[in-house]
Amino acid sequence: MRLDIWLLAGAALVLSAILAVRLSHRLGLPSLLAYLGLGLLIGESGFGINFDNAELAQTLGWAALVVILVEGGLTTNWRNVRSAVPVALALATLGIAVSIVVVAVAAHWLLALNWRLAFLLGAVLAPTDAAAVFSVLRRLPIPRRLAGILEAESGFNDAPVVIIVVLLSSVEAHGPGPWLLVPLVVYELAAGAALGLLLAWLGIFALRRAALPASGLYPIAVLSLAVGSYGVATLVHASGFMACYLCALLLGNARLPHRPATRGFAEGLAWLAQIGLFVMLGMLASPSELPAQVIPALVAGSILVLVARPLSVWASTLGFGLGLREKVFLSWAGLRGAVPVVFATVPMSADVPGSDRLFSLVFVIVVVFTLLQGPTLPPVAGVLRLPVEGEAKDLDVEAAPLEELKADLLEVRIPADSALGGVEIFELRLPAGASITLIVREGRSFVPEPTTALRGGDILLVVTTADVREATERRLRAVSRRGRLAGWFGERGE
Repeated sequence: MRLDIWLLAGAALVLSAILAVRLSHRLGLPSLLAYLGLGLLIGESGFGINFDNAELAQTLGWAALVVILVEGGLTTNWRNVRSAVPVALALATLGIAVSIVVVAVAAHWLLALNWRLAFLLGAVLAPTDAAAVFSVLRRLPIPRRLAGILEAESGFNDAPVVIIVVLLSSVEAHGPGPWLLVPLVVYELAAGAALGLLLAWLGIFALRRAALPASGLYPIAVLSLAVGSYGVATLVHASGFMACYLCALLLGNARLPHRPATRGFAEGLAWLAQIGLFVMLGMLASPSELPAQVIPALVAGSILVLVARPLSVWASTLGFGLGLREKVFLSWAGLRGAVPVVFATVPMSADVPGSDRLFSLVFVIVVVFTLLQGPTLPPVAGVLRLPVEGEAKDLDVEAAPLEELKADLLEVRIPADSALGGVEIFELRLPAGASITLIVREGRSFVPEPTTALRGGDILLVVTTADVREATERRLRAVSRRGRLAGWFGERGE
């Protein structure tokens, strides 16, 4: 086929996916279903494009998951998840183990799967999906610690699960015994974390000292560092997923130039990765095999959502001071998405007996329970009285370095519902060394006076020395959330 035809077909597919997302949002359906539907439409039972290469699907799926994890790390605010990390790590380790065992036992006895397939089913269904969690929870005004737990868990739990799935899918007759499995997992996770943090620190050191000739190079450099950490980690048999997520998390929260531009670039790539990933998985599925798995999928999915996930949450959160309402929401908000379906391609590429049925089973579980859980999260949060009223959206702050002056120029966009509206500039009490030099309002710019009142929708240009930049951002965010009387400590004005 000619290149122009390929480019036209690819562009048409991406535009169709974007329009499908818009339609799915209007109907209240998760975009995952739109993408999978497109894949099924152009697959063997639709337009007749036959795609059955499980090994290629696994490779492309791995690449897409790396991009999605990197975007998740870059867009995660460390201040929001810092206190949640211990609970998230417990969910991503002990919680994973509990979920795998419960689902495996149920699948063995209720679905007559042999033990290997039963544990594979439990493993591929254990991790929550980063893309699904990030896209849904960041729109819910729930307590920050609760949102932070779910975000961090979805970023951490892919790493241990992929190790388990690969080991269970190994064609070797005698894999490592349980006494070797735990040390192996610990080594891979620890080594991956160390490498990811080390490469991030080296990247931050270099980017702060190398003034790149074009602002568009900064997002490319940051993405390359984070994705490269995956490759470095896998070369030494460490966890690439853990490395790239932590590398991206550190890079996304470091004082680097053009952070919002980097986040926007990463979000665009992540959307493209999701579109390609879900469409490919839809093409890989065999629609003729799916109806036979509906009843088994309902059984296994119900065990996962109503038994395994709550037990894993209860076991993992003991001693962390979470209330009953928070635990119930954590149990219901364990969203699955592309990750389980991608992991189900691992035993297929390894020619594990029964892996085709396993893939179809996981595919149906993901579709049915994504449709069930995703749209119900807001009402469930409301019933549990979890939403926090008056939470303005976070400020969008862009930074351009002024190297010779050792200063930064911040571009601050004030959301319409921000408490900065009506606050006069002198009431901000910005630290010495920071000054609002220009306001852009309704397309017109002017130099403000100390008594100029800010409005929602304003764009502020703030010049600040490097020493007080962080304090300036913290102060603006505090006032944005709690108004002119906000305290100095913490983004919430506490």
